[in-house]
Amino acid sequence: MATVLPRSAPAPTTPAPAPARRRQRGRTVLAAVFLAPTIGGIALFTLLPIVASLVLAFFRWDIISPPQFVGAENFADIARDPVVRVAFLNTFAFVALAVSLQLVVAMVLATLVQSRMPTWLRAFFRSALFFPLILSAASVSLVMAYLFNEDFGLVNGVLGAVGFGSLPWLTTPVGATAVIVLVYVWQNFGFTFLLFVGGLASVPRDVYEACAVDGITGWARFRHITLPLLSPTVLVASVMAMINALQVFDQPYVLTRGGPGDSTRTAVMVIFESAFQRLEFGRASAVGLVLTLVIVAVTAVQFRLSRRFVFYQ
Repeated sequence: MATVLPRSAPAPTTPAPAPARRRQRGRTVLAAVFLAPTIGGIALFTLLPIVASLVLAFFRWDIISPPQFVGAENFADIARDPVVRVAFLNTFAFVALAVSLQLVVAMVLATLVQSRMPTWLRAFFRSALFFPLILSAASVSLVMAYLFNEDFGLVNGVLGAVGFGSLPWLTTPVGATAVIVLVYVWQNFGFTFLLFVGGLASVPRDVYEACAVDGITGWARFRHITLPLLSPTVLVASVMAMINALQVFDQPYVLTRGGPGDSTRTAVMVIFESAFQRLEFGRASAVGLVLTLVIVAVTAVQFRLSRRFVFYQ
């Protein structure tokens, strides 16, 4: 007969010593104390305004009188308003022009900077091309308004000196749009440029050496090797550029105040005018909510398309 050995009783779990528990509790309390200001700031200045804006979109409120619930009336009102439609169309047109130009300029300059040149010169160009991004958008726009002034602007002065007449930069829809796009791209391409510089620096050198052995150089190497390997960086840069461009406000507001007519009025300008000029905070919140949904939808489409065009090493 087989001998059945008695099972050994499981060893009792020894509770953590009291000093260890106190130390762990102290670390938890200390972490909570350090995180409290950050969490409180996020809750007070980010989460609370978001929730308040969502709720306010269904009310009519002018600060003076109590809020009045109107349901979806604010959304119906902005759907009927031709100014809002024009503002969103202007925003979409601006995004198409500005983002395309920003990505192209940043890509070309990053490729040139990463080409063979002394290290000190590469560092100089990186700093110089990033510098406009740290400037105030309002101050830059004020300076550009003087430079592109039709009567005494420096740009028209230079054009007149070389035989061209003065151009109505800020008094025609085409000229005003062109100036806003150029000013916006000049000030904002620096961040995209740095993203591309980092992406190009991460491309393996042995891939280029293999291309050289196979005789692939120039545009063919950029199109078939560099661009596919840089596609994740292009995705990040395009998403961030699109989100920022959809919220453009400083340049059109300072340069043209949305004119001439409504040709350069943007969605964020409609939010500003509704809230702080006409005191229609419910309407402004409704426009802001629609713009947020547009940004989310555009970003989702970009990530959806990235499955086909983005190559991960």
